[in-house]
Amino acid sequence: LEDGDRCESSVEKSILALFCFKLFVKISLNLLTYFYIVRGNRKEAARISAEFYDYGQRHSSWADRSPLHDAASQGRLLAVRTLIVQGHNVNVLTIDHVTPLHEACLGNHVACARALIEAGANVNASTIDGVSPLFNACSVGSVTCAELLLENGAKPQTLVYQPSPIHEATSKGHYGCVEALVTWGTDVDMDIPHLGTPLYTACVCQELECARKLLREGANVQKGRSLDSPLHAAAEKDCTAVVKLLLDFGADINTRNMEYQRPVDVAPPSSLTEGFLLLYEATPRLLSQMCRQCIRTCVGRDRLHLLAHLPLPNRLQRYLKYQ
Repeated sequence: LEDGDRCESSVEKSILALFCFKLFVKISLNLLTYFYIVRGNRKEAARISAEFYDYGQRHSSWADRSPLHDAASQGRLLAVRTLIVQGHNVNVLTIDHVTPLHEACLGNHVACARALIEAGANVNASTIDGVSPLFNACSVGSVTCAELLLENGAKPQTLVYQPSPIHEATSKGHYGCVEALVTWGTDVDMDIPHLGTPLYTACVCQELECARKLLREGANVQKGRSLDSPLHAAAEKDCTAVVKLLLDFGADINTRNMEYQRPVDVAPPSSLTEGFLLLYEATPRLLSQMCRQCIRTCVGRDRLHLLAHLPLPNRLQRYLKYQ
């Protein structure tokens, strides 16, 4: 009996030692993987995870793309539905925390995105870089995907240190996405330190229609990036059409930036924009334009949608709304 007890005790100690060793190895590999992620070497982190963890066969691998990622990115709806029915996790993550919904939105695969959302996909999932499915939809100009996400609870606005959907949509001229985001409550004056406001981004990227939409929705025509106004950005890019638009909405031609320069000072020498600004300085402003800007200022950005309810002729209402 004593020999049997000693043998049983030895087996228990061996099992405990093996368990502790495996736990130590897993903790060490987790720390090593995290170290490589922090250093930016994600490929090496993925290799370590794939080599030492047997998740690829038993679970959905967080280190590599899953079959659901591939099906969603390729828009294979039948495959997506089949995998969901088979029990695949719709919120499975890659090493960068990319979900199948991220992939579906990036590929503008609306049907796949809808199937994933109906199966419980997190519409506000964020990658390690802070990218949301909504950001991906706005990046490729997928208005339908953007609206689908917003209708199912996606946050229309991110924190200032995360990639901004409205800035992304504006920079690429995706007018429909900008319109959807504004409709769902995105702040048109959202200020990101290194990007400025969406209007400033539109001026830098010379996206006239996006700038027009933002201004009609009440964007502050003077608010840009730090002391650089949207008019500075448009003048520097020699985009006369955007410059005219900004001035029509009341941009201050005499505002100065950090270098104490006015918009006309940053315009390329002898350019069309410089000539237009010099002429504008010497031309009196129309009383009708000044009245329109005064009325819109008094109404306020949050009540601009009520202009249509004022007891005014339709022509005057359209004028006040810049239509």
